[in-house]
Amino acid sequence: MESLGEGALLALPYLFEAWALEHQLPPGGAWRTWVILGGRGAGKTRAGSEWVRSMVEGARATQPGRAKRVALIGETYDQAREVMVFGDSGLLACSPPDRRPQWSATRRTLVWPNGAEATVFSGSDPEALRGPQFDAAWVDELAKWRKPQEAWDMLQFGLRLGDDPRAVVTTTPRNIGILKALLTRDSTVVTHAPTEANATNLAASFLEEVKARYAGTRLGRQELDGVLLDEEEGALWSLSRFEEMRAGRLPEFDRIVVAVDPPVTGHKGSDECGIVVVGAVTKGPSQDWRAYVLEDASVSASSPTVWAGAAISALERWEGDRIVAEVNQGGDLVETVLRQIDPLVPYKSVRASRGKAARAEPVAALYDQGRVYHTRGLGALEDQMIRMTAQGYQAPGSPDRLDALVWAISELMILPAAGAGRPRVRLLG
Repeated sequence: MESLGEGALLALPYLFEAWALEHQLPPGGAWRTWVILGGRGAGKTRAGSEWVRSMVEGARATQPGRAKRVALIGETYDQAREVMVFGDSGLLACSPPDRRPQWSATRRTLVWPNGAEATVFSGSDPEALRGPQFDAAWVDELAKWRKPQEAWDMLQFGLRLGDDPRAVVTTTPRNIGILKALLTRDSTVVTHAPTEANATNLAASFLEEVKARYAGTRLGRQELDGVLLDEEEGALWSLSRFEEMRAGRLPEFDRIVVAVDPPVTGHKGSDECGIVVVGAVTKGPSQDWRAYVLEDASVSASSPTVWAGAAISALERWEGDRIVAEVNQGGDLVETVLRQIDPLVPYKSVRASRGKAARAEPVAALYDQGRVYHTRGLGALEDQMIRMTAQGYQAPGSPDRLDALVWAISELMILPAAGAGRPRVRLLG
């Protein structure tokens, strides 16, 4: 810093590549659309502004850049103008004085010293995009647009100038068709960051407050973690059900079990080992029993001793009654590995005689009856649950966490109720 001249020091704040966060820099390769998914305050708007700058600015203020005609599309005209143009991280605030564009209110257009132009459009007015043509576009908060599919389609027809027309989408994710479809295209690249990734530029009190109120909730995962919450059509569970049954103060439990769904193999490429802790209140008639999903302690295990150690640690942490483990794949090996770590660990093996969906359906019925509650921080488990349908698991890989959950609730509620109709005595040792 001390070696830099006055001109270099004045230019430094505008050299975005030097201090940008990783998710704010465009990926390499031949992509057509770059989607930046992020939580509130993650720096999405700044990334969009700086990308537009990189497209329209030349080597010198009056020299041409790669793009001459840019579309700036927000949720509404007002939102686009106030956030993308005049906002704290908008184009005017990010541009150096000698390259700062001029705003023409009557045309809703920014004009750079080199002649490049960026015009503001609304995602609620797709017809306004019929006719104009562009070589670049910045799309902000696509998931909030009133007519997202229609406006996006009109943009694609107009994005036809130059040798390599591209678009950047900056949005907090929501479960809408256009965004889900866009993310699956081969021509799309994605970067992602939670709100906390940009903590240096956010008020500490803001982060502390929103994390205390929303961390681990559906809203928090969407608005803070920037996670696209998706559920399959016909799924046995829904995201709204989890929020309705979010646990507050925990009761005193009659039983606590740790259920384990071991991976088929123990090498680096194996599926995860599902490890889920569930407690139950089983006093009175079986229809009054309640279960509480307390922790998802699943691990990516490179060896059996890793997941076995994690399961035993969870049992000790929650002072649980026993470990329940599926043994279809591992047979006696599962118990052997567990007892190598703790010879006295309370243990029960279970074996699947039906498919995953068939085993999950009676557990899903307990959720529908409002008899199973979730604590916060179970996002990865809930992501698997909303992809399980009566026809099977609608996602790559195996639903290891969900399998462990099913075994735990079956052990605590379904099997006892199907037996004598009364809860079993709490197991000790």
